[in-house]
Formats: sequence, C-alpha cells, structure tokens
Amino acid sequence: MSDSPAGDPRLLSALARVDDPEIRRPITELDMIRGAEIDGGVARIRLALTIVGCPAADTIERDVRAAASGVDGVEEVDLEVGVMTVAEREALVERLRGTRRRQFTADSLTKVYAITSGKGGVGKSTVTANLAVALAARGLRVGLVDADVFGYSIPAILGLGDAKPTRVGDMILPPVGHGVKVISIGMFVDGSAAVSWRGPLLHRTMEQFLTDVFFGDLDVLLLDLPPGTGDVAISLGQLLPHAEVLVVTTPQEAAADVAERSGLVARQTGQTVIGVVENMAGLAQPDGSVLELFGSGGGDEVARRLEVPVLARLPLSIALREGGDAGAPVVLGDPADPAAAAVSALAAQLAARGRGLAGRSLPFSTA
Repeated sequence: MSDSPAGDPRLLSALARVDDPEIRRPITELDMIRGAEIDGGVARIRLALTIVGCPAADTIERDVRAAASGVDGVEEVDLEVGVMTVAEREALVERLRGTRRRQFTADSLTKVYAITSGKGGVGKSTVTANLAVALAARGLRVGLVDADVFGYSIPAILGLGDAKPTRVGDMILPPVGHGVKVISIGMFVDGSAAVSWRGPLLHRTMEQFLTDVFFGDLDVLLLDLPPGTGDVAISLGQLLPHAEVLVVTTPQEAAADVAERSGLVARQTGQTVIGVVENMAGLAQPDGSVLELFGSGGGDEVARRLEVPVLARLPLSIALREGGDAGAPVVLGDPADPAAAAVSALAAQLAARGRGLAGRSLPFSTA
C-alpha cells in the first residue's frame, strides 16, 4: 500500500476524508484510488473496491462523488469503478493483518472486558449490548464478540439479525451496529439453527474471532460470555488472560452462588474481576416505592465474596426489554430511562479508566 497515491493533490486531499465503512480507514490509505485527476472541470477518478459485490459499494461511491464535488473547480465527477486484483487484495490483507497481530495482547492499548454470569436469564447479553453502544456513543471505538455460541443473541439486540460479515481474502470484516463492530456465530448459521459443538471447535472459533476478524484500532473490546464456567470461558481465559471481568447477577440470593463461580474461574485463568453489575434490581412504582420482584442483596453478596465493588444496578425496565426486542438499545432510544441511565453511568466509569501506557513495555530501545 502506498502512502500517497498519484493524482491531483486537491482531489486526493478530499478523497482522504472518505472512509471505507467496513474497514474504517481512508480509501486513499487502502490503495482503493488508482487515479484522481481534474481535467477541465471534470474530476476523473478510478476507484477499486476490495471485492466483487462489496456491500459498502453504494456508500463508498456516494461519498467519493460528494467529496470530489466539493473541490474548487470541479463541475462534474467521472467515476470509474473496478475491483482490486488478487495481488492487490492480498497486499491489503497482509498490511491490515500486520496491524492486528498484537491487538489484544497484554501490552495492547485496547481495553478488554469480559462480561460473564453464573446462570442464564440474568440479562447479561442485554447489559453487554447496551454497554457497548453507550461506550461508542461516548466516542470510543468499540468491538463486541458474541462468545455465547449456544445462546447467541447480540445480533438481534443490536438490530443486526440479517447482517453477514464481509470476507476479503481470509480476513473477516464485522458488521457495524449503532457504532459497534460485532461478530457472532449467529452471523454464520442459517436462521435460528442450533449450534452443537464440543471443546476443541469452540476454542478454535474463539481464536478465529480474535485473529481473523479485522476490528481495526479499538479502544474497547467487549466479550459476551456464555453463562457458567464451561469451555468458552476457559478458552477465552487462556487466549485473553489479561482481560478484566464484569460479573452480571440479579438481586436474588440464590443467584449469588453461581455468579461467584464464574468470577472464580476467571481468576483461575489469570483474568481480573473488577466489579459486579446487578440487573433487575427492583421495579419502581407510581408512589415512589420499589417492588423487589427478585428479592434483594444478591449483587452485594457476590461483590462481598469476590471482594469487588458493585459498579452498577439496573432496575427492571420495560423500555430496556422493548429496545432489545426491537434491535434499538435503550441507551439510544430512551436515554432518560433509569436502566439506560445506569448503563451510561457504567460506561462512563469504564471510559474513565482509559488506555494508559503506564506499566506497559514500549517498542523503543536506548541503543
């Protein structure tokens, strides 16, 4: 890939502001511009898409025309659209692959948060999806891996039910929902097909999600783990031992025992449990009282046993449930809702933790 393709500097400067919506980088940096000249008021541009049938083609063409039309002296845009050669595509994949080899290692600047729970039905995926969207709304670059292979639900919650990843060579470009780059096994199976896999295949799937999927430069990667302490949790503990863990539970005391186990398994693999999120923490009544349908104290008990704080309490919310069913996260659709406000406050806490360089080894030498 060349740093500055040949062509009219004014036109190239304008085109440099056009990003490929899947790769999220300027098309000029991706060698997608083969020529860009201004000839008597006509901007003649030769554009090379990454693949035949590129799903982002219409968006890229529209943005290229708009950018070129804004250049002084351009009265007409003559756009020739082609496709990269095999060699060009392989060079692009190799260049992008090189930028992600160390993306999620311990010395990466990407913060990795695994969201886990001891049992199903506590709203873990709903919390994870809304947290991802809330972080993206704060201007962070966010990726989300739906690691709940058997009970995948993230695509539906984020309105990506029919979305499929784009393949460029052996690289996978994840769909984007509400500003979040998302990958899920649900994007590779037909309809609501059941997934019945054993340990080795589950491990390989998680490994591919972390290596073959091109997320670009992320500030935060969230992992929606399956409930319990099975193969996926152990595999991700091995692949991402530096990840930090949030444990989701309900106020029900009976949920505390199983929630604690998920945190203990994370610690056994070297991961750090940073806090507890209590979901379904009461239903507000018209008179101002709170109806505790699922009891109380569960979140505090899990936090006490794991010796971490309760970072958030999400009350029962009809808007939260409706947003998940409609693929419209409540943090965007109804930000004033108490559950949405609690998720946004949690996002603010995590965003404030940032991506610091303190204690990290840097690739410089004094020699």
